Amino acid sequence: MSNPCIICVAITGSLPTKANNPAVPITVSEQVESTHEAFEAGATIVHAHVRNDDQTPSSDPEKFARLKEGLQKHCPGMIIQFSTGGRSGAGQTRGGMLPLRPDMASLSVGSNNFPTRVYENPPDLVEWLASEMLAYGVKPEIEAFDLSHILKAKEMADRGLLAGTPYVQFVMGVKNAMPVDRDVFDYYIHTVQRLFGKDAPWCAAGIGQNQLTLNEWAIAAGGHARTGLEDNVRLDRDRLAPSNAALVRRVVEICERNSRPVATWQEARRILVLPQPVDAHEGAAA
Repeated sequence: MSNPCIICVAITGSLPTKANNPAVPITVSEQVESTHEAFEAGATIVHAHVRNDDQTPSSDPEKFARLKEGLQKHCPGMIIQFSTGGRSGAGQTRGGMLPLRPDMASLSVGSNNFPTRVYENPPDLVEWLASEMLAYGVKPEIEAFDLSHILKAKEMADRGLLAGTPYVQFVMGVKNAMPVDRDVFDYYIHTVQRLFGKDAPWCAAGIGQNQLTLNEWAIAAGGHARTGLEDNVRLDRDRLAPSNAALVRRVVEICERNSRPVATWQEARRILVLPQPVDAHEGAAA
């Protein structure tokens, strides 16, 4: 294969703490430093949450603003994707950072079970988040925890609530949600290509020990890959991941084994139809 693979690094999330792995970046400065190392290792999208000083999740737009400023300074050209996930806030507070105009934001378009609760994404909130992304020129990444979420994205696109071709990410391995199942994974790909076209880009994320499996499946199948300490804090059963960059380098190795070049930030922006920032250095690391 010659199509470049976009690597997304989910640096922090809402759940892992330094008690789980000391490498989890919590403060804005830690997040910028960790992302910069991952950027140099090959990641071209950063999926970002912010935290309070006590490590609990936050939706504070001021924290997101400081993070965005630091990332643009130290990782020029990298695609910045903010999370609108439900663990960090409730209702419209989940989209309070969208006026900052990040390149992308996650968008869960339906509800599903999580390990200990229901991950609620009611239709009115989903449509409000989508409308805010349209208003501020933010490209959504559709978080598909279930097959119905892919079809919901098609329905929303047909109604003009999503601009352009949706970028769908399959999330597998969350306890009580969709397990890691190869037949389902293949049908997800089939469904995206049937609804959005053979060339529609897609990504996959696996949780915990499933991260490596989904990285391998996605890269071999021509999709894009997500890694990072948000989803998985270990390299293997016996070793904690020393950094987000270490997990990125593992994905780069899988790309090499599958003859997939790793996308530069310029290529990633072209694939996802995102503008090329005029102030980014053309020679910046990808």
